[in-house]
Amino acid sequence: MDKQKQRKLEAKGWRVGSAADFLGLSSEDAALVETKLQFSQALRARRQTLHLSQVAVAKRLGWSQSRVARMEAGDRSVSIDLLMKAS
Repeated sequence: MDKQKQRKLEAKGWRVGSAADFLGLSSEDAALVETKLQFSQALRARRQTLHLSQVAVAKRLGWSQSRVARMEAGDRSVSIDLLMKAS
């Protein structure tokens, strides 16, 4: 968010902060969430760079397309271990 927009919101009584602040996450939990999101985004970017569908990636990994979709979406049910394995 740009600074001008933030100042306008704060002037109207809004509080501006991070998702970690809003959710009350510790710095360790926030770092874990950020790491998972980075892995998810990297997985999707790599798939798109290779011009592969989620189905094609799933076949290569021996997983279902829905699992690949959950991984790319950063679903909380997907572990970092699984994201690292896919990478």
